[in-house]
This record gives sequence, structure tokens and C-alpha cells, in this order.
Amino acid sequence: MPEGSVLERLAHLSATDLARVLQDVPPDRLEGLSRCWRLIARPSQLAPDGAWSQWLILAGRGFGKTRAGAEWVTERALAEPGARFALVGATGHDVASVMIEGESGLLAVADPDFEPEWVSSRRLLVWPNGSQAFAFSAAEPNQLRGPQFHYAWCDELAAWPKPRAAWDNLR
Repeated sequence: MPEGSVLERLAHLSATDLARVLQDVPPDRLEGLSRCWRLIARPSQLAPDGAWSQWLILAGRGFGKTRAGAEWVTERALAEPGARFALVGATGHDVASVMIEGESGLLAVADPDFEPEWVSSRRLLVWPNGSQAFAFSAAEPNQLRGPQFHYAWCDELAAWPKPRAAWDNLR
């Protein structure tokens, strides 16, 4: 069993295994688990199991796309100390105001025991375990040349002013 808190261990279970573990837990004992995204998310808001290189959520306003993205990044950052992320939005303002500082962004979903520090002047988010996320604007696709990342969270691709160039440089 992986080290860490009960919430950390639960977060790494598949939806099926999680349901099996929790089926016999009395409701009053589940109260403290309400922050665990895997417990409150709809199945369509959780990343697919298995090896995949791209996950697209094509949904309307209010679906929870930002929350799903922020929770996925946070989960990966926690599971892989030192992981590097590209956060790419239409503009730098979009990345900061929605993906990082927004009501469903990375700072909002952070557990108090694993809260990242946002260094806006460097466009850098740093978690306690050394994982890092870098903010990029799709309007400046050449910024994506050179840096290497383990993962990327791309928000609102349809709003990107230079989608092909940004996507090509990111990949």
C-alpha cells in the first residue's frame, strides 16, 4: 500500500475499487472525506484509466472542466514529486485568473497540507514536494519551445489565437 494519508491512498484507487472500499463505511465516518475529488466527482470528470496521451473534455458551461483539470494536475503533482507541468490558456491572464487563481483553479482545490505557492512574477506554481507548473499563453507559442514537461493542462483550445503553433510547440 502506498505511503501517505488515507486521502492520498484513496485518491489512487480506481472508481470501482474506491466504491468497494467505501460501501461499508457508515455515512457519519465519510464526513471528513468530502474534500476527496474522486468521491464527489462524476465519472465523466475523472481522467480515464490506463495509458493515454490526450484527454479531451468537450462540455458546456458548468460541467466542471476547470475543476477536473485542476484536480487532475494536483493528483499528478502529489503522486510524482518533481513533476513538471505546462499550463496553457488563450492568454496569460486566462491561465492565472482561471486555471490557477479561479474558483475551481489549482489554488482553490489545494489541500492545506499540499498547497502550492504561486509566484506570479515567474509564472510558476511550486508544490511542497518540488512539482512545478509553468503558465503559458497560446498567444505566444514560441514560449513553449525548449522547456520540457511531464504533463500539460490545456484550457479552452477553441479560444487559442494561434492554436496550431502553440499545440505543435507544446508537443
